[in-house]
Amino acid sequence: MITIHLQPHDPTQAAHSLQVQPGQSLMQAAVDANLPGIQADCGGLLTCATCHVVVQGDWQSKLPPVSSDEDGMLAFTAQTREPGSRLSCQIMLTPELDGLQVTLPASQY
Repeated sequence: MITIHLQPHDPTQAAHSLQVQPGQSLMQAAVDANLPGIQADCGGLLTCATCHVVVQGDWQSKLPPVSSDEDGMLAFTAQTREPGSRLSCQIMLTPELDGLQVTLPASQY
């Protein structure tokens, strides 16, 4: 099991910490936990952008580079793209991501 931390856009709200099995996407882990803030309308097929998250700090360098398909979909996020913006369906959870910290945007729509 690894732990991931998802901070709501409102910094006064507590982060959601989830214990999850490696081998699934961050999006799937959040959906399975009924976490508010990740809509995942396309179910992880890389056709929407409603699973947008912002990966914090040094965690960005631990992820594979953004693919051209993901880069294209990030142009359609409801909130302004930031450094660290990723689609959570494209973040596969591995033991190296134990402790991963992401922030959820204010809205996915």
